[in-house]
This record gives sequence, structure tokens and C-alpha cells, in this order.
Amino acid sequence: MPDKNEVFQGARPKLFGLAYRMVGTRMDAEDLIQDAWERWHATDVTSVEDPEAWLTTVVTRLGIDRQRRLRSRREDYPGPWLPEPLVMNAGAKSSDDIMELAGDLSMAFLVAMECLGPDERAAFILREVFDYTYNEIAEVIGKTPIASRKLVSRARARVREERPHYSVTPEQERHVAKKFADALMGEDQDGFVRLMAEQVRWVADGGGNANAASRVVEGIRATSRLAMGIARQWGDRLEATVEVVNGKPGVVLWLDSQIQAAIELETDGEHVIGIYSVVNPDKLIGISM
Repeated sequence: MPDKNEVFQGARPKLFGLAYRMVGTRMDAEDLIQDAWERWHATDVTSVEDPEAWLTTVVTRLGIDRQRRLRSRREDYPGPWLPEPLVMNAGAKSSDDIMELAGDLSMAFLVAMECLGPDERAAFILREVFDYTYNEIAEVIGKTPIASRKLVSRARARVREERPHYSVTPEQERHVAKKFADALMGEDQDGFVRLMAEQVRWVADGGGNANAASRVVEGIRATSRLAMGIARQWGDRLEATVEVVNGKPGVVLWLDSQIQAAIELETDGEHVIGIYSVVNPDKLIGISM
């Protein structure tokens, strides 16, 4: 068998993708990966037939336990909760975990999964993101294949109800993100209004540590008023750039070259359906120009 460390590092991007989707923050995901590494390091791996399956099972079960604890904490979270954004410069090439993750990483997807119980969430991710069979899911989460199928079916219906699907190309997403940034920086209220869908919703996560709407802002008038207020408040000190936010084109706001917000846009290809803005500084640590 290859070196223990080599095996673990080879599986790490997948494990991180699984952990992040389970818990929604890089720090918590990294904690799960570290716990998995310690268990792997202490195990006699000569008896492990499939190391990646073994590690996936460990991370999933750790994620289920962590998700149970996080759910109670998030019930007391000040204002809307959003995942910690994964941001990478749109023109960069990197071997970072972000670029290795397959499937949907969007905040809209992660927020929609918040309605799921920990077992449902694990089964849904394994099936929808990593294409596990129901027999494989059953082995990982300790359920029967029939129970696993029911968990996935129920989760799929609930997530679809929370988040309608739009078929959009990356080019369309990038175009909408660019128009959003231009309208914001140009204080172009008319352009911003034209970009918004009638049912647009703006979710802002300040975590009690930054100024943010305490409730979801809905409708064209309210979202445009909020956007123009942000632009006028900071004036020339504010800069908006199009970056990769959770695997798709988004907008990052910089105030005096320091990150102020990471914004993911949900679009139908022409209009903005949803705005997910993380302004909680605790979730923006480590992101720089």
C-alpha cells in the first residue's frame, strides 16, 4: 500500500468537498479533515481494503455529528446565516481545494440544504454530488439501502422546493456578475433595476459583527435601494471585482483594498434571482486582493 500520507492527501480534496457541504464553513470542514487524519494515522491500514471509502465514511459520520451541534447554534444566529464563502480570483489557476471540488458548491444550494436533517443531508450529498449508489450510502451512514433511498428522495424534494433550478452557462453568470458590479460602482440605479428579477431576494449575513439587513430583502425596489445606499456610503473607497465565489462567477466588494463582502448571484441567465452577501468579517478572514 502507498504511504499513509500520500493516500490521505490524494483523497483530501474530495474529503474537504464533502465536509464543507456538510457543515458550510472552511474552519469546521478543516476540523473534520484533521479528525479524520488522526483516526487514519492511528489505524492499521493494512486491513483497509478501500482507503477512500474508509475515509469518506469517517468524514461523513463526523459531519453528521458536527451538523447536529451546528443546527442548534444556527437557530440563535443573529440574522440570516450563509456559508463561509470560498473565493478565488477569477483569472487564477490553483491547486487549492476549491478548484478540485466537483458539483454544486453554491450558497443557494448550501442554504437550501439547511432544511435537511443531518442524515438526510449526508445521504443527499453522497448521491447528488458524489454519485454514490444507495448500497454505498447505506454502508456509509449505517442505514439500509431502502432507508437511504427514502432519505435521498425526501431530501431531493425538499431542496427543489427551497431552490428552483435554472439552466445557466458560466458565460451568462459572468456577464450578469459584471453588469451587477458595473451598476453598483456606477451608482446606476436604472441599470440595477433592469438587472433584477421581479422576485429577487437579497440575503445578507453580518453575523452581528457588521452592518447587514436583519431580514431577507425582497423585491426590485428594496434591493436597488439597498445597493445604491452601499455605493453612496463608501463612494470612491469602494471597488467591485468579479471573482469565483463558491465555484461560480460572483462579486467581491473591497473597501480601501480590504474585503468588505463576498457576493454570490443566482441568475436565470438574464436577471438576478437571488443575492447572497457575506459581510461577517469572521467569514472573510484570509481573502485578499
